[in-house]
Amino acid sequence: MKTNHRIHLCLAKMSDNGMEQRYIQEAFQTNWVAPLGPNVDAFEDALKRFLSASVISTGADRRSGEISVNDVYVAALSSCTAAIHIALLLLGVKTNDEVLCQSFSFCASANPVVYCGATPIFIDSEEETWNMSPELLEKAINDRIAKTGRKPKAIIVVDLYGMPAKWDELESISHKYEIPIIEDAANALGSTYKGQPCGTFGDLATLSFNGNKIITTSGGGAIVCHDEATKKRAIFLATQAKEPYLHYEHETIGYNYRMSNISAGIGRGQMTVLEDHINHHKHVNKLYRDLFNTNRTNNTNILVKGNPDGDFDSNFWLTTILFKKEFDTEAFCLELDKAGIEARPLWKPMHMQPVYKAAPAYINGISEKLYKTGICLPSGPWVSDEDVKYIVETIKSLMK
Repeated sequence: MKTNHRIHLCLAKMSDNGMEQRYIQEAFQTNWVAPLGPNVDAFEDALKRFLSASVISTGADRRSGEISVNDVYVAALSSCTAAIHIALLLLGVKTNDEVLCQSFSFCASANPVVYCGATPIFIDSEEETWNMSPELLEKAINDRIAKTGRKPKAIIVVDLYGMPAKWDELESISHKYEIPIIEDAANALGSTYKGQPCGTFGDLATLSFNGNKIITTSGGGAIVCHDEATKKRAIFLATQAKEPYLHYEHETIGYNYRMSNISAGIGRGQMTVLEDHINHHKHVNKLYRDLFNTNRTNNTNILVKGNPDGDFDSNFWLTTILFKKEFDTEAFCLELDKAGIEARPLWKPMHMQPVYKAAPAYINGISEKLYKTGICLPSGPWVSDEDVKYIVETIKSLMK
């Protein structure tokens, strides 16, 4: 059994209206090819308006009621990793500090902590969303205070695979101990928790536009702030921290992290199809659930991940499935590869990674179990209904 084309996890798809090419061409014609220009400004504005469309409240002020579009400020950067690094710098993270990080995630959430000379402290997951466990988070905070005599400097929470974290509980802990949160919403553009868009939680948030995300700029990211002064500071740090003089004056170490006007042109065009992409990912997830008969008692071998309840509305960037028993998921993905299907095991937790073997970790076993029993399935805008049917049939056949 094999398809006549390879089915990718999440392959970038340009708009049918050709807007990406139009904005790129404009950049070339006007010679705006540097890390600034009309496309950067317009892309930031489009993201700001999208994130603000259904915002109820955000950040430290989210208990105060509704806010306006002006309370979300976006700076486009070269990657989501760069955005997390800048966010940590904005929060004053430095050498010998500790930052609480979600273990079940990609390394880009934790690596910027090390860039700052700080130590990542890994927190395991809870079962409903697979994101950071509020219970373990509070336990870790109290334990770090007892062991070091000071609080961790920040918390990095990931909306994994597009699934929003338990933000009410996590932000309550953040406020209680006065430790700021960075939301890593790299997977979650278009997801919401209780109607509030992912990318607007915490004190700062970050987005990714890598080639495999909901929308792409080929490579790129953004930092989301809740006031204009913070956005300006982020841009200052991301453009080599040049002081406002005619000559080059530097009082602070800066970074070359801004997005190019060319990449932002792709992003502007992608914003015209963002809603279509989100709807497609949700449709694909529902189709997987229907075809695997997830809710029927006659199929107990496979569970397709869905929203825990009505508070959560995931974009289902990637549809994920769990098998009831542990087995060699890498070997299974290789069998799918032979059938022309790109699949991947769930994230290997950071506390299991050799590079972080010495880092403190607060573990309950959930992320390790997920890693040993789950895989990601093709979900992107190129994946058709027929592709999904073929994937499900192939998996069922291999399970036999």
